[in-house]
Amino acid sequence: MLSLPPAIVAGEIVRLQTRQHVVALTFDGGGNDDGAKGVLAALRRGHAPATFFLTGHFVQSYPLLARAIGRRYPVGNHTVNHLDMLRLSPAAAMREITRAAVMIQRATGRDTHPYFRFPYGSRNGRTLRLVHRLGYASVRWTVDTWGWMGLSQQSVGGAVRRVLANLVPGEIVLMHLGSSRDHSTIDSHALPTVIRLVRARGYRFVTLAGIRAPR
Repeated sequence: MLSLPPAIVAGEIVRLQTRQHVVALTFDGGGNDDGAKGVLAALRRGHAPATFFLTGHFVQSYPLLARAIGRRYPVGNHTVNHLDMLRLSPAAAMREITRAAVMIQRATGRDTHPYFRFPYGSRNGRTLRLVHRLGYASVRWTVDTWGWMGLSQQSVGGAVRRVLANLVPGEIVLMHLGSSRDHSTIDSHALPTVIRLVRARGYRFVTLAGIRAPR
């Protein structure tokens, strides 16, 4: 029987709890929207579902894009300003989450619960308990494409290879809507090939539906 990596590690979701051959594409929107048009086009052409983690600042900056995402896809909370939560006081950290929930729902028409993703993946026991108390599950990822690193450290082909190298039932893929510091949009360009090759290996795409916040 196939031995799968754990789905929940230290109270956070790193893989969907399933043995089915499914993959969850997730996209973080916390910076610019340079790759968003290509991402949405690839998802539409490929008839692939996905889940989007947006910041309050992102939906405020790109209201039409936020509404378009909300019409089609589940949306998660990525805080207001994409700050390192470990550098914030408990009160400030709570405001980042609760204000984002209001801003994102207003912009997208979607309740962000129960999906939360820490900016930079930066968290500890205190911030994780706060997220759980607010009714969220902390969603990490099985694989990061590293598209955000830019062309000096990653390539379109490299991003695709990372997804395929980590392909397991319930894989959660982290990609980004924005460009990197060199203005490249690796994830946007890699996505059509990712969709095609993952399906060629007998997998289908799903959202994060079914994830529940800890009680």
